[in-house]
Amino acid sequence: MTKTLLTLITLFTIIFSASAQQKDLKKITDSIETEGKLLYNSEWASWHGSDIFHAKYPAKMSRSRGFLSYDTGKGMVNVIFTEGEDPTVLALINFGYDQDINKYQVDTTSRKFNKTEAELFKIRLASIKKIMSDTLVRPYNNANVNFVPIILNGEKRVYVLTGPKISGVVLFGNDCLIRFNKNDEIKSVEKQHKALIPITTRATDGQISDAGIHNHLDEYSPFMTAIDICTMMLYEKMTTWRQHIVTTKNYVSTWDCTANKLTIQTQDAWKKANEAKSKPGTSQN
Repeated sequence: MTKTLLTLITLFTIIFSASAQQKDLKKITDSIETEGKLLYNSEWASWHGSDIFHAKYPAKMSRSRGFLSYDTGKGMVNVIFTEGEDPTVLALINFGYDQDINKYQVDTTSRKFNKTEAELFKIRLASIKKIMSDTLVRPYNNANVNFVPIILNGEKRVYVLTGPKISGVVLFGNDCLIRFNKNDEIKSVEKQHKALIPITTRATDGQISDAGIHNHLDEYSPFMTAIDICTMMLYEKMTTWRQHIVTTKNYVSTWDCTANKLTIQTQDAWKKANEAKSKPGTSQN
């Protein structure tokens, strides 16, 4: 085999490997973004649905003990229910996919859960019991722990995330993903971050901050997570950030707060791209 042929084979292998890696990263990126937006849609409906319920039906607030949201195929619905292991539905708040908070329908007919609601409630309750008996997710002052049940591609999951009770801060971490088997038994609990990561929405010197950043350990996730994306979509309008970056040993994930798009690059590709931007004559927007 000639030296030239060996060189060509080596070059082809490098090009093929790089192309395959790009395809894999694109697939991973699309999957995480889709999952994050699905989680966000559920939390968005829960946020605004519970606010509407409390504002319009204050007399019923003392009976409400929880809520969950899901996609009906026509839009998102937020379900407010009473306490206990066999609760009663107090209200349904229906939203369109356009997420216009001024366009909603409320149904206060008292009833039991339908099949989908019962399934979501069951795994939500199991997750609450699991977290209460564990130290995986901790309670913090000025923070709420939320349990978001979702059925994704036939798999039942509960995302456990932490949100702030105060303004001026975005919380990442103190979260996990709980997966269930076909018998609604917990099959895995996946911690998403090592610890709680509070990030103020303004720089400490009072200057405007146009980006947020935090790091992941590879043992938890080499990429930005679906919970990270959900968190950004919930709070990005309360910040001055144009983007949020998650760095790991081998990858850099960038969330565009304006376009609501995720980009994942290798560390090498990200460094080269930023070096190119910093060269004289290069446009920076």
